[in-house]
Parts: sequence; C-alpha cells; structure tokens
Amino acid sequence: MSIEINNETEISVDEARVLRLAQHALGELNIHPKAELAIQFVDEPAMEVLHIQWMDEPGPTDVLSFPMDELRPGGEGEVTEPGLLGDIVICPQVAIRQAEVAGHEPINEILLLTTHGILHLLGFDHAEPDEEKEMFGLQKAILDNFYASEASA
Repeated sequence: MSIEINNETEISVDEARVLRLAQHALGELNIHPKAELAIQFVDEPAMEVLHIQWMDEPGPTDVLSFPMDELRPGGEGEVTEPGLLGDIVICPQVAIRQAEVAGHEPINEILLLTTHGILHLLGFDHAEPDEEKEMFGLQKAILDNFYASEASA
C-alpha cells in the first residue's frame, strides 16, 4: 500500500503508528495492496480554510476526507481494484481538545480520526441513524482490532 503522511504542523504526531493503523484498516476493508492514500496534518488556520471552502462551515474541524476514485471496501476474500483512495486532512490541535474532553490520549483521537477519514473515503457516512450505526460500529471494530494487534505484538 502506498500511504503518504505529511505533518505540516508544529505538533508532534506518531506518524509510524498512524501508518500502522492505516495499513491495518485498509487490510481489514480488503483494499487492494496497490491503493494509494495520503494523510496530511495541518494547523487550525489551514483547516478552517478547507472547512469553509469544502463544507461552507466556519472554524477548523477535526478531519476532512477527499475521495478520488470512489473505491468501496472489498468483499470477504476479495480485494478492490487498485486506485487512489484520496486524501485525509487532520487537525492535531482540534484532536487534542477532543481527546481531553473524551478522556483519552491525543494519539488515540488521531487514530480514531484517521479511521473515520478512511471510512469516509470508502463511501461510509453518518448523516442518517442507520448509516451512523454502521459506520461507527465498523470504526470501533477496526480500532479495537488494531489495539489488540498492537498489544499482542
């Protein structure tokens, strides 16, 4: 898998762990090994510009996803076609505030946002209650499996 991570902020991010999570998530979702993904960390002013430009909403947000080839998860034992998944943009400053409110470490919030962004790239949404249940359930399962794999490594 080609996963590019670029941190344009002053905030230190455990990029190796984000990479492992992204690889894990894409593996669980049966994404082709030659699929491409970009993850970018930006500061609040840059995120606010993107948030206004793409969502027409003021202020910085935590994560934005920009799908490219509209890939969808592969089936059981069947991977997707290779292609460009797209870009995920995460704001670490917003993630840090959210982690404090949630009572967990900032890296856990960043991993959650990475998973959330990947699911959006693959067509998942949470606008409707049934969509939210599916997406958030899958998000939790991916993260739980990732944490379990890290604990046993």
